Amino acid sequence: MSAILEKTKNFVVDLLSNELDPKYLYHNLRHTQRVVKSTKELLNSCSLSDDEKEIVLLAAWLHDTGYTKGTTDHETRSCEIAKEFLGNEGYETQMTNIILDCIMATARHAEPKSLSEKILRDADASHFAQKSYLETADFLREELKLLGIADYNYKEWLNANIKMFRTEHQFYTEYAKEHWQPGKDKNLKRLIKDKKSDKEIAKKEALKAKYKSESPDRGIQTLFRVTLKNHITLSDIADTKANILLSVNAIIISLALSNLIPKLDNPSNEYLIYPTVVFIVFSIISMVLAVMATRPNVTSGQFTKEDVKQKKVNLLFFGNFHKMKLDEYEWAINELVKDKKYIYSSLTKDLYFLGLVLDRKYKLLRWTYTIFMIGMVVSVIAFAVSFKLYGPERVLASVLY
Repeated sequence: MSAILEKTKNFVVDLLSNELDPKYLYHNLRHTQRVVKSTKELLNSCSLSDDEKEIVLLAAWLHDTGYTKGTTDHETRSCEIAKEFLGNEGYETQMTNIILDCIMATARHAEPKSLSEKILRDADASHFAQKSYLETADFLREELKLLGIADYNYKEWLNANIKMFRTEHQFYTEYAKEHWQPGKDKNLKRLIKDKKSDKEIAKKEALKAKYKSESPDRGIQTLFRVTLKNHITLSDIADTKANILLSVNAIIISLALSNLIPKLDNPSNEYLIYPTVVFIVFSIISMVLAVMATRPNVTSGQFTKEDVKQKKVNLLFFGNFHKMKLDEYEWAINELVKDKKYIYSSLTKDLYFLGLVLDRKYKLLRWTYTIFMIGMVVSVIAFAVSFKLYGPERVLASVLY
């Protein structure tokens, strides 16, 4: 590497590392190094003199230094920085002018004329052919947003890139056309594929939204599903409460039969007879009511074809069909699914009768808990009163006197 190339490299690395706004996620030192690398690749395929190669490499290093002064007309600013730096280094004016022409050739709508300009122009766009193009392009998109230049959504960015590939960019050197164009074509296909995928996703989302807005069926189904689930949950809770009371009263009666009643034949324990009877009676009543709350009611389990045709029977409840033959039930179900109104009518009836069952269960449970509570209180009071009036001391006194 020549001395001027080494000095230029150090100058650009220091300039872009320290004075470039960090919002430049794409036009930064990494981009410049990529352009220099691509420039060397193109120069190796061309028959230029060493001086001409040096000029193009110097232009590659200096072509984006103008971004340290802002985004507006950065090529001109890059030329100003390059002219000042090369002048301070005593570089030849004629060769400096060629470098400035190469830098200006990298402008978006410029048309490169000389081979040197074409080389730098192709090197500056070499990322179009690289596998990492989509990731690199995302850095440019974010850069434009951070700098307040443009804010593309994903769809707009895809369209802008496709337009760039198809109509606004071309490679100028023979080497780039032969070796880089295939990679660019592959990236164009990837962009088009992503655009189609994005369209398909948008189309599916639009159809889904349209289906949701135009058809109330989904909401109706959710209504029935949630309500039925709530009814079944409430029924389970009622059964659980009834089972708790059954278990408690069964334990109470077992203890009374095994420990309390055998002692009542003793004359000294006669005062315990009435409290014990009260205690056991209330427990038995509670058990009976709890059993009634959980006892299932099964209907006739039969229906006629006329019932189905007139939509009088609820085919969703087992109690209405458990005695029917399979072929008869299949025929009835086929009639049911033909009519959406019949389906909703059956679901409505199912909800209604489940509600009636729940009403009966919870009424019985309320009575059961009330009687159980009253029984406990009355029994305790009865035992206390009996013990006070007819306790062991009084019984003993009556025996002695």
